[in-house]
Order: sequence, then C-alpha cells, then structure tokens
Amino acid sequence: MRQRWEPIHTAKVFVETNFRHCRGALLAGSVVRGQETATSDLDIVVFDETLMSSYRESMIFYGWPIEVFVYNLSSYKDFFEKDRKAAKPSMPRMVSEGIILKDSGVMEAIQQEAKALLEAGPEAWSTDTIRTKRYFITDVLDDLRGSDDRKERLFCVNTLSDLVSEFILRTEQKWIGSSKWVIRSLEAHDHELAVRFVEAFEHFYRTDETAHIIEFVESVLEPYGGRLFDGFSIGKAEAERNTEKL
Repeated sequence: MRQRWEPIHTAKVFVETNFRHCRGALLAGSVVRGQETATSDLDIVVFDETLMSSYRESMIFYGWPIEVFVYNLSSYKDFFEKDRKAAKPSMPRMVSEGIILKDSGVMEAIQQEAKALLEAGPEAWSTDTIRTKRYFITDVLDDLRGSDDRKERLFCVNTLSDLVSEFILRTEQKWIGSSKWVIRSLEAHDHELAVRFVEAFEHFYRTDETAHIIEFVESVLEPYGGRLFDGFSIGKAEAERNTEKL
C-alpha cells in the first residue's frame, strides 16, 4: 500500500492536477484544526470563475479521501447565505479557517467575508419562534414521561437531544451544528452547560432513567417561560382573518 503524503502537499498536488486554472483554493476541515482521526478526509474548497454552477465531489487521491467543494466567484455567496439562514455555517467555517493552497488575488476578500459572517452570528429567533420551539419540546417531554416502552423512549430522547441543543444555542444567537458539531457548538458556547447536557443524556442511555433528562430540559426552558401547552396556537389568527373576508 502506498504511503500517504502529508495533507497540505497532497492538497496542493490535487489542486494543481485537477484545477490548474482556478482562481483560488484552500484546505479546510479537521486536518487544519488539528482534530484529524484515522478516518479524516481532506476538505478542499476551490474557486473557479469558469464554472456556471457549483458542485461537490468525493474521491480518493494518493491514498487520501478527498471532498472537494467547487464554486465560481459569485455562487459561493449563495451557499454562505443558505448556511446563515440554517444557522449551520459549515461552508463559511471551512473558508475562514482554511489554509490557502492557491491564490490569484481573490482569497483574502473571500476569507474576510466568511469571518465577518461567522462573527455576526445567525439571525436572532423571534419571540414567536421561541414560543413554538418551547411547545414542541414540551410535546416530546410529555411523550417521554408517558411512555413505558424502551424503544419509544430512545427515539423521544434522540429527538430531545436535537431540539434542546438547537434551543440552547439559537436563543443565544449562536451557530448550531449537526453530528459531532452539536457538541462542539455547545462546548464553544458554554462548556459547563455542555457537560451537564452530555451527563443528562448519558445517564438515560446507561440506566433508562428519564428524570435527569427531564430536569435538565426543564431547566433550559425555565428562563423562557418553561413548558408550554395550554393556550398555544399556530395559524388561528390567520384563519380568523380569512374567515372574516368571506
């Protein structure tokens, strides 16, 4: 088996081999952050003004799994905006932290744009959005409390993990994430709270006891009014306005 090259050298050769005429390229991801594992790949972002649209592709290059994200000099902005609206800044994060592999004078401005977006944070949740999220978390909590089926409780807890991590971060106007970025985002926001989060959910997975999770989730909701069921409504005002027009 051929020994793998050093990641930056591999990335440079990959760009020169496959995107010789691009305007800029950078290496991002876990190898740049010093968090690589045995299964880590190389995330390479390429800016090629000759392309009409963007694409993403995965391949093996000299023993390295590579994911390449290819944009032209305007299409990347659409992905920045899409990530901002979703509050999951995977593409701006890659660009902001990336090691430049090639640059014809465009990379500084693009990286500054990514950094400014990250520093600004996602759009703040409205009072109505927070109220709606409280209701849906309450609904899953009630399902968890009432279930005597281990299988059902597992899925209730998994759902709560996503809903509550999102609630913690978005009510503080912080970026969220998926998979491993859930806990990374929580730790970046509040390490002690992240520890409590993990302990509450781990306790359930070890013991099947729900009290710790319920207590933790209620403590998260409490500053925003706690559980919500009675009086919650979606769409009623709009329905009443439409009825009045008839």
